[in-house]
Amino acid sequence: MCNTFINAVGFTAATLTTFSFVPQFLKLIKTKKTEGLSLMMMMQIAIGLLLWIVYGLLRRDVVLISANTVGFLIVAATIVVFLRLKGKNNAN
Repeated sequence: MCNTFINAVGFTAATLTTFSFVPQFLKLIKTKKTEGLSLMMMMQIAIGLLLWIVYGLLRRDVVLISANTVGFLIVAATIVVFLRLKGKNNAN
């Protein structure tokens, strides 16, 4: 199979999965509501992304490392905002 096609599939997959959590993060920022969000799910995604980063480091694969690092940062930011909002909601 053509390397260009294979690379296009890989970069498309990496882009979609890397930025898949952005809409959830933006919705959380906009609405400031945590209902319907699962902290456990976000933690599992974060751990999975960290493991992909480790795997990428072991394989010395820049695409795996960079895509999953960006994805991890987005999910980590979502978790931080979630916890801050959850704390504010419980204080009221």
